[in-house]
Amino acid sequence: MYTKNFINPCPDWATALLNGFSQVLLLRNPLCGLCCLLAILLTAPNLVGGALLGALAGLLTAQRRGYERADRQAGLYCYNGVLIGILISAVLPWSAILPPLIIAAGGLSSMLTHQWRKRGGKLLIAYTAPFVLLGWATLLLVEPSANGLVDADPVYALLRGVGQVFLLDKPMAGLLIVIGMYFANPYAATWAVIGSAIGGGVALLAGDAQGAWLGLYGFNAALAALAFSRQGEKPWVSLLAIACALMLTPLFNLLPIAGLTAPFVVACWLMHLGGHLAQFNQRRNAPRLHS
Repeated sequence: MYTKNFINPCPDWATALLNGFSQVLLLRNPLCGLCCLLAILLTAPNLVGGALLGALAGLLTAQRRGYERADRQAGLYCYNGVLIGILISAVLPWSAILPPLIIAAGGLSSMLTHQWRKRGGKLLIAYTAPFVLLGWATLLLVEPSANGLVDADPVYALLRGVGQVFLLDKPMAGLLIVIGMYFANPYAATWAVIGSAIGGGVALLAGDAQGAWLGLYGFNAALAALAFSRQGEKPWVSLLAIACALMLTPLFNLLPIAGLTAPFVVACWLMHLGGHLAQFNQRRNAPRLHS
């Protein structure tokens, strides 16, 4: 236990970094984070350096600016850095400027996350919004590339839907991430798999078979399911979150650049807004019921 007299900028860097990887999935569990790191290392080793560098930049920035130690240790200032580091490594060719760019983006994501946590309140929770904004700025610098062809396998599509949370399209990556989620929270992990499966099914019904097999409709649905199932909420809430994310996905697909996790973020904001309005109406109607 840490006391006020014990001065230590970061109690355990390894734990904080691994928590940062698991926080991409809205979970805090070093073992889950390790599985996510292994998923990147084994299926896309060219991206692991960017992921670690982005996470470390976010953590160092949070430490340097004196953000809450408990929040740093929980990985709350690392996970957007993980994602932006992966994205930059994936879409930009290697050059001497790439590591400084990832460091700058990871640090900026940490500052954006902090400001969002201060000003967003309970309705506009940060989630991966800093990554989305920085990711869009990155994608504007590169030409869009066509998605590759993959086998039409439902199980692989389901796993890809989970793996795409980390921009990974290999089934093994999805499997390792699912295993990590089950270590952290079996109930939430099950809902993430359900969300990915529903997303793939909806894509097939909509006629986008390639998007379904690539898991491009699964990852936002999986994240939305994770957001509303971590505390064991009622199933209909998670289903509504999945449906909201899937309805928003085609809208963000109209953008000239990839929507990334924006459908998930906006879906969660709408869910929180709806819950807030429902509670407000209940409080307003309560006096009438008792009068």
